[in-house]
Amino acid sequence: MAQPNHYALILAGGRGTRFWPRSRTRRAKQVLEIVAPGTLIQQTVRRLEPVIPRERIWILTNPLLREEIIRQLPGVPRAQVVAEPVARNTAPAIGLAAQVLLQQDPDAVLGVFPADHYIARPAAFLRLVRAAYKSAAQGRIALIGIQPRWAETGYGYVEFPAGDLTPGSLQPATVTRFLEKPDAATARKFVDAGNYCWNAGMFFWRASVFMDALETHLPRTAALLRTLPSVRSRRFRPVLAEVFPQCENISVDYAVLEHATGVAGFAAGDIGWNDVGSWNAVYELLPRDAHGNAARGDALFLDSAGNLVDAPAGKLVALAGVRDLVVVDTPDALLVCPREMAQSVGAVVKLLEKQKRTALL
Repeated sequence: MAQPNHYALILAGGRGTRFWPRSRTRRAKQVLEIVAPGTLIQQTVRRLEPVIPRERIWILTNPLLREEIIRQLPGVPRAQVVAEPVARNTAPAIGLAAQVLLQQDPDAVLGVFPADHYIARPAAFLRLVRAAYKSAAQGRIALIGIQPRWAETGYGYVEFPAGDLTPGSLQPATVTRFLEKPDAATARKFVDAGNYCWNAGMFFWRASVFMDALETHLPRTAALLRTLPSVRSRRFRPVLAEVFPQCENISVDYAVLEHATGVAGFAAGDIGWNDVGSWNAVYELLPRDAHGNAARGDALFLDSAGNLVDAPAGKLVALAGVRDLVVVDTPDALLVCPREMAQSVGAVVKLLEKQKRTALL
């Protein structure tokens, strides 16, 4: 049953450059149907609806994506899809939402969720979400971490006391510390130890608790955000455009979480979580043929194995005698790279920016 003072904030401002050429500035990853059915942000909202109805979902995005997100999410009030004037990382973004909510509900409890994750078993996930909201309502900062399945160097980690971590448990363990992205050897130690989780960017707190923490650790940003009028006021957008660029550019991990004590941590077990962080992640999610080939769209594989093809409607992509490639075809650009290089696709976007080829961004 949904609690009347529980709210969700979905962070949807990223560009998704590792999903070029499908992800562009005006059609970024979160508004694309990467893994059916529905776009990633539509899946995120549908997944949360049993706990948080659409009228209590807030979305932070950038000005180029706002109208498309509003179009994709009927039932989410237009005023609750807020465009940040500039990117200022997660601490000011969450502070913006917390301040806006406090103006209308002093008892607001806020859950923060990325817009672009995939979760295969939402019922198990929602049990953890409800437990995390419960801890947050009691005044604690809470988070949901992901039990690591391999020694990943691209995620931050959360440490718990040895022997105190039970994946899937609805009883929280107290977080020991937050750790930055490790090197390969350190990541392997974390996984082998058994008391570490991946930091998946899912946090819960009373809005008042978060703003108090922001005032302690980022007093200038907190003071700026306190000047915002109601989100439904005509003054909201011009005031936001004036004050938000003055906020510090810093993540919530550095600004708040690394200073916090008594954080309640929930470790997700096998919920089928995937951050959909690259084309290689899509390969892992799609069904594959007997030779390990995966495809979205019309693809033909001859003496080929381990490939991913993303083809536009009405076009056949044929691969012959190749292995472990990513091939993504769009009307104006074609990407071909080894699957092991999928994490580096964002470098192509940087090169296009350097060459000022804005039509391809």
